[in-house]
Amino acid sequence: MRPAISSVVFAAILIVSPLGRPASSQERPGPVAELAAGALLFADDGVVTEGFVGGSARVYLLPRVSMGPEITYVRGDNHNHLMLTGNVTFDLINLVNGDRPLVTPFVVVGAGLFQTRESFLDNETFTSSEGAFTAGGGVRGLVGERMTLGVEARVGWELHVRVNAVVGVHLGR
Repeated sequence: MRPAISSVVFAAILIVSPLGRPASSQERPGPVAELAAGALLFADDGVVTEGFVGGSARVYLLPRVSMGPEITYVRGDNHNHLMLTGNVTFDLINLVNGDRPLVTPFVVVGAGLFQTRESFLDNETFTSSEGAFTAGGGVRGLVGERMTLGVEARVGWELHVRVNAVVGVHLGR
C-alpha cells in the first residue's frame, strides 16, 4: 500500500510542478555583454606581464547562474595569445524584489582553448594550441539601470594570474 501512495504523490508533483510560475525574485535577468581589459601575469624566469582585452556574453540559466563565451586577446613581445572559453558565472547575491543588487560579488570558471602565435626574426611563425581553464571571482557594481563596472581576478592555464576591469551592459530586462 505504501509504494502506491508514494507513486501517486510523485506523479502529482510531476504533473503540478510545471504549472507553477516563479516569484518575481526568482526570475532570470536578461543577457549581458561585457568588455574587459587588464593584465595577465605569467610565471617564467620571474613574472612576465602582458596586457589584454576581451569580450564576453552571458545568458542567465537560473536567477544567479549565467553561461556564455569569452574571447581574450593578449599581446606580448614577438608573440600573442588568443583564449576562447566557455564560462559559467555564479552571482553570490540574488536579485532583490526582482531588481539587480547595487553590488554583486561573483565567481567564474571557464574552459576552452589557449592559442599562442610566435614570430621569429626570419619572418617565420609558430602557432600552438592547448586546452585552457580559468577560475576566480570579482565584484561588479550597478551604474544606472543597465550598466555595470567591476574588477576581477582569476588564475588559469597556461599558468597565469589575470587581473582586470570589466564594463557590462544588461541587454534585457
